[in-house]
Parts: sequence; structure tokens; C-alpha cells
Amino acid sequence: MPSAPLPRAVFAMDPVHLPLLFPAPLMARLRRTAEIDPALVVRDLADPAAATALADAEVLITGWGCPRLDADALASAPRLRTVLHAAGSVRSLVGESLWERGVTVSSAVTGNAVPVAEYTLAMILLAGKDAFVHRERFRRTHAQPTPAETAATGNLGRRIGVIGASRVGRRLLELLRPHDFEVLLHDPYVDAAEAAELGAQALPLEDLLRLSDIVSLHAPDIPETHHMLDRARLALIRDGGVLINTSRGALVDHTALTEELVSGRLHAVLDVTDPEPLPADSPLYRLPNVFLTPHIAGSLGNELGRLGGIVVEELERLADGLPLAHEVRHADLTRVA
Repeated sequence: MPSAPLPRAVFAMDPVHLPLLFPAPLMARLRRTAEIDPALVVRDLADPAAATALADAEVLITGWGCPRLDADALASAPRLRTVLHAAGSVRSLVGESLWERGVTVSSAVTGNAVPVAEYTLAMILLAGKDAFVHRERFRRTHAQPTPAETAATGNLGRRIGVIGASRVGRRLLELLRPHDFEVLLHDPYVDAAEAAELGAQALPLEDLLRLSDIVSLHAPDIPETHHMLDRARLALIRDGGVLINTSRGALVDHTALTEELVSGRLHAVLDVTDPEPLPADSPLYRLPNVFLTPHIAGSLGNELGRLGGIVVEELERLADGLPLAHEVRHADLTRVA
């Protein structure tokens, strides 16, 4: 019997990401599984030049730079049945029209969670050692710290507050297990028993903020979480406490946070801000108690190959008639980070 034809697939993303997402071995596997042109990478789904490919496309392999899949975009791809997203959250990518059509969506968000959790763990450990404070002091004094200056330093028994049992949050909880931390968790969807299984104590948000030495944000960016750390809640964090944000800047009232940081009462590790990037005159660039990075916690460089690998595995499952391992359902989008 003749073999079934390969599904027709099209890349839709900024082409700059393609070589790192799909290095040669992964691209070869992908091309054995689908009929796809590596030279055709669509950025505008309504572009007449891409119309022929999109008209026949059954699978869309998306990534950063892909336009939103709304009704107008989907009109160019009448045969589309599957979207495989080689990046993180699909919340800003997929529109209601896609769900109404019954298109299956998969995301490599689990793979993208790995470097974010690793970055966060590294920052927790450095913050617990007061590495940022000692670095600034050492720059000024060129002298070893005194015992009085290191009396509060150390990771033994630190209370780490994790806000959000998202994929990143859960991966972070796994990475925290080998360390001598007391881990607290706030997530409205996680009860005490499940939190215990994850190695944490479930607490209301206000209690977590009061009790934690280091607070790490991993909640989704949805209307309900906008400025969830407002002025009143930021004030609950103890003097000298550390806030780490690798999720989304909009989860924090940045005006209130800036005031707390300028006062020196709190410390922060911020990989995301609101706005992003911050204005050039923002004091956060210069404050010694702020460690600011340009949204690098997620997959970069060779880490992108992990995302491409997930997409290729999903395509192979699709070709074998198996359910997708990383399917995203419409109802999941209130929880996916």
C-alpha cells in the first residue's frame, strides 16, 4: 500500500530564529515528517507571496514574530488543522476564531520554562548570599566584608515565596528541593495537599509576602493579575526582602516598586519590567539594590533548540496518529504562564 502523504507545513515567525530553533539535525527530522520549505518563512499571513503555501498548509509552525492568528489571518489558511508553537505562551498568538474552527494547538512552553526556572534559581541563590550587595560594597571599598556585614548572609533556612504554580513555577519548585529552603506557595488553583506534593506550603498571598525573604513571581499576565503586587502588597514584604520577577512586568505596580527600591527598603532582580524596556532616565538602571537584565531568562541561543525539538516531536506524534503531548486547550489559557 502507498504510504500516506506527509502533512503540508509552513513556518510562520521571524526568520532570524529559525536556524537556532531547528539546527540541521532537527530540520532533517522535521522534513522527514512534513512537506515543508525551510526557505519559506511567513511573517505576514495575509502576504500574497505566501498565499499559495498558506492555502495548502495543514500545519503552521509558529514562533516569535508570528502575527496573531485571528479571523483575517486564518482566512489565508483554510486547511489549517494544527498550530505547533516553538516558543512560550500562545495567549497573545491565538484568537477566538482559531478555537471556534477547532484547530489543535501545541506549545513548547514547557521547554521554555526550563531556562526561566534555572535563571530564577541562580538569582535566589545569589540573593540569599547577598551577592549583589557585597559586589557593590566591594566595588567601593576593595575590602573584605566584616562579620557584622555578613551576619544576615546565607541560604540556610531562607523562606522562598513562589507566586504561581505555572510551568515555570513548578519547574522552580523542583529545582528548589535539594536546597535548605523553606518554600511557600500561593496559587488559587493549588490546595494544601498538592502544594505539599510540590514541596511547598500553600498560603494566601498576603501571608506569603509577609513571611518570605525572597519572593519570586510566576503568575500569568491576565486581567485578574494586573498589578497583583500593588503598593499595599509590596509594603508587606519585609525590610531588606528581595523581589524576583521573570514573569511579566504588568504583574507589579512599577511606580510603587520604584519608590520602594529608591528608598532602599527592598531589593529586586528584574528580568521583566513595565514598560519594557524602561525609560532611559529610570533610576532602576543605577540603583545598587536592583539587578536588572533585558528579558534574558527565557530561551536564548542554543536553548532554542530545546523548543524546536519539542515541535519536531509533536509533529512526529501527529504523523503517527498519536495525541499531542503539549496540547494547549482554550480553558488552559487562564493558567498558562
